[in-house]
Amino acid sequence: MTVSAPLPDDLLINAADEVRIRQDLVLTALGKRPADRLLRVGRLLDVHSRTWLEDQEIVIKGRRIAYVGPAGSFAGEVAERSHEPNLSAVPGFGEAHKHIESSHLTPEWEAALVMPHGVTWTCEASHEFSNVNGARNLEFWLEARRRGSPMKIFPLPGSAVPPTAYEWGGGYFGYDEQKQFMSESLMVAGLDEVMDWPSISDPSNPSYDRLWGMIGATFEQRGVVEGHGAGLRDLASINAFAAAGLASDHEGWFLDEIWQKLQHGLFIELRPHSLPEVIKGLIEKNLADWSQMAFVTDDRSASDTLKMGATDYNVRLAIENGLSPEIAIQCVTLNPARHMRLTPWVGSIAPGRFADIVLLDDVEKLSIAKVWADGTPVSEGRTFTGARPKIDWPEWATKTVKIDRQVTAADFRIEAPAGRATANAALLRPFHWSDEFITMELSVKDGAVQRDHDRNVTKFSIVDRFSGEAKVSKMFWLGTGPRTPDTALGSTLGHDKHNIWVVGSSDEAMAMVANALAEQQGGWVLVSGGRVIARVHYEVGGLMTARSAENLDAEMQALYKAGETIDWMYEPTFSPRWWPGFPERLSFATLTCSPWRWVLVAPSERAPQGFVNVLTGETHPVVW
Repeated sequence: MTVSAPLPDDLLINAADEVRIRQDLVLTALGKRPADRLLRVGRLLDVHSRTWLEDQEIVIKGRRIAYVGPAGSFAGEVAERSHEPNLSAVPGFGEAHKHIESSHLTPEWEAALVMPHGVTWTCEASHEFSNVNGARNLEFWLEARRRGSPMKIFPLPGSAVPPTAYEWGGGYFGYDEQKQFMSESLMVAGLDEVMDWPSISDPSNPSYDRLWGMIGATFEQRGVVEGHGAGLRDLASINAFAAAGLASDHEGWFLDEIWQKLQHGLFIELRPHSLPEVIKGLIEKNLADWSQMAFVTDDRSASDTLKMGATDYNVRLAIENGLSPEIAIQCVTLNPARHMRLTPWVGSIAPGRFADIVLLDDVEKLSIAKVWADGTPVSEGRTFTGARPKIDWPEWATKTVKIDRQVTAADFRIEAPAGRATANAALLRPFHWSDEFITMELSVKDGAVQRDHDRNVTKFSIVDRFSGEAKVSKMFWLGTGPRTPDTALGSTLGHDKHNIWVVGSSDEAMAMVANALAEQQGGWVLVSGGRVIARVHYEVGGLMTARSAENLDAEMQALYKAGETIDWMYEPTFSPRWWPGFPERLSFATLTCSPWRWVLVAPSERAPQGFVNVLTGETHPVVW
């Protein structure tokens, strides 16, 4: 007997084809049609009842499970049989909230990185690439799967497109766009994290109608609206957040905050930085029902995944801090699948679901021996053995830095008020969440306001990469950037709008960084002494690269090594927990979502100098 080919559209979930697939599965389960494969395992975790079943067989037709039962119970014919008597089977792991762009790998290479760690499906929070090319967003996320990648990506179009009403370029999503996404594919699970809380809670905010339109379009299709409750810890705000229909929060940091949000109906997506404290605390509180909890990686670079692992790391961390392995596994399988309304396809080893199976040789240590996806093996130990389609990404994905001129040192000059020897300057620092910006008197030379490295003051800039005009905003920042002369660092990775940001000790070095980033179409550039001393290439969307994690990590390590030769500023009063580091944390310092107030964005009609309070819409000169 030959193995039957999967139904043509089994890779992408389509309602009409889904009916044909399930009709075939029904007859296969009844033994009336032959199955393709049978995998017999020593134990199988039924995540629905949280019980272990001994000596089970999993019968596969195409890419789906047709039958699960005790060994020898399936009555039909099978083409291929495998037996793993010493391994325990659990469902493929899923991410309820993940930015694949933050691994900096394209989807086909992301699959090769994370699938040996048990991850077989991901809910892609896509506001990163959405902000670069909103029109092709869904096409981008489904392409690797369409070409045969075993990783299931369920895109959630970004609500933060643009992140605030004071930003622009690359994409715009409102009611019409979200309605189209939700109707185009069953793979679209809902709406990506709603971050702009001021827009949701203030009818006078210029983004109010756009965001509520997207929420409405999602409700119309019974999709999930994901939340982002950063800084919302008072009882009134938590109630309002839940009342808005924002179903989850992945921004919880502290036990009491998470407990309150859990009690108000929010699905908690727990990240590793607060996981140990929260798991121990919830166990002490005798939490009986963990179904409203999932573990997520959110933003994790390929370099960190190579060192730590993927969501399997989160599961081990939970087990180490007292959670039973069975509950911990539920938190990356059934729980996120239920929350995202994806249980017909993923989350358990059960009929109708994709045949995604993680085989463990030690459950307590979550030691992964093998991974199956779509009914076939895709990894042996840490080696990926599955299909990795070769994709030559088109220019709409690889030509996204649109700058039609040479950026010059003059673009970064900050003119002083006429006739002044000193000027007052507005300053920010990374993760400045205060209602007021910092002010400082700075010296003037040749009519331009100067940096003051003795007081940890350098210059920070945003360069628009979408219009072709390279519009530049600039101001002074405290406690970040290089003190080494004629040095600058910049990137096209700048959450969440992903314009070019540059920080530097000279305007000339900043211009060199901006031009180098435009030439290489994205990534990181470090300049010192009049030359580029390190580069990292993100040629896809200015966010990702189409190559292996190991290859990318080698470039990152070279950037780190070059960075060690530079004297970086540090603000002693700045909390080490939030210190931006070199270089990844600095890419988050350009965020504009709550709880940020004063921020620097690319020049816009509502913020001509780019300096704006996104909570109130107030603008202010950068010097006066």
